[in-house]
Formats: sequence, structure tokens, C-alpha cells
Amino acid sequence: MGGYWTRTNDPEIDLVGADREPIAKTLTFVGSIKWLENRPFDHRDAARLVIHRSQLPGATDETPLVAVSRSETSLDGLTIIGPDRLLTAWDE
Repeated sequence: MGGYWTRTNDPEIDLVGADREPIAKTLTFVGSIKWLENRPFDHRDAARLVIHRSQLPGATDETPLVAVSRSETSLDGLTIIGPDRLLTAWDE
């Protein structure tokens, strides 16, 4: 697990899941964190994540997308991780 960004911060990807480091053979997911109090991860955020995924070496259109959001949301094609799921994972 890591992140990816260029010197210009475009793209800037918060989460990149990979099979190994330092050089991955397979990317397992690409994700973004939007931990805003009054706004959930929305369609604009999802569209930007799709664009950034296309700029990530090794990622394809099939690389799963993940959104980490403080506010509840539901978007097709994304796995949403909210506070409850994060706390549950921390306890494991």
C-alpha cells in the first residue's frame, strides 16, 4: 500500500494497492481519500480518480477503485470505506 504522485502533483493518488514493493507487478486497487465533514465522496471525485488511474503506470480500466470517505456515500463502480469499516479493520 502506498500512494503515487508526480512532481507536479498531477496525478496525485492517495492510495495504491500493489502485490509487492518497491516495484509492483500487479496493482490491486487505486483509491482516493476525502475526509470532509460536510461533503461525501461524489461523482466529481470519482471522475477525477478515474482520470488519475489512467495516468498511473500499470493501472488499467479494470483496476478496482476505492474511496475512503468520512461521510456516507454510494457510487457505482467504487468500493466505499467509511469510518466504521476503518475502525473494524483496525481492531483485526
